[in-house]
Amino acid sequence: MTQRTFRLLICLAGLAAAAGAQAETACPGAQLATPTGCELSYGDIRFALQASAGGSINQLRIQPTGLAVDNSEIRAELDGTAYRAEIADLDSNGWPEIYVFVSSAGSGSYGSLAAYAVNNGKSITPIYLPPLEQSAGEFQGYMGHDQFTVVENRLQRSFPIYRQDDSNAAPTGGTRQLQYRLEPGEAGWILKLDRSMDEPRPAASPGTGG
Repeated sequence: MTQRTFRLLICLAGLAAAAGAQAETACPGAQLATPTGCELSYGDIRFALQASAGGSINQLRIQPTGLAVDNSEIRAELDGTAYRAEIADLDSNGWPEIYVFVSSAGSGSYGSLAAYAVNNGKSITPIYLPPLEQSAGEFQGYMGHDQFTVVENRLQRSFPIYRQDDSNAAPTGGTRQLQYRLEPGEAGWILKLDRSMDEPRPAASPGTGG
């Protein structure tokens, strides 16, 4: 191998590594809370995200780049601490969305969402997640402890189901999983409930006392 070929291979490897580093699709809360935050990208569109984590109410900052018309910084107030951010294209329209998952302070750890969708590559607008209490069946047995994640082309929300006499630390009703699809609304974007599944609590093994 000639020295010139070796240098070329090193250069190509460096470019590949840089491209891989730029293609992050998720970042954890610990990284979001650093002074530099994290960057998520989808094609030529990138989002620099940073979230404070010093109290029960925190601030989220999102700086987009690569949009054709409006790359203004977005600021939002969070009811709790951001524990994960993901970039995805749930509606498969070729333009990404940003999802920031939030857990409230206190024993309930109630979940919430800050999310934004790209509009035809030009700008971003908020995504609306209807309150869980609007769905009576899905709200039954809910006492917080939500976990959000992107699963293929759906946003998934899961939480333990509480029965009437359960303590906050010991739910016994199993787990409920909700899946939402992204659709255009009248004035923006909306996550609509697509599927609801209840999983029973695993049976206790003999001798465990459960």
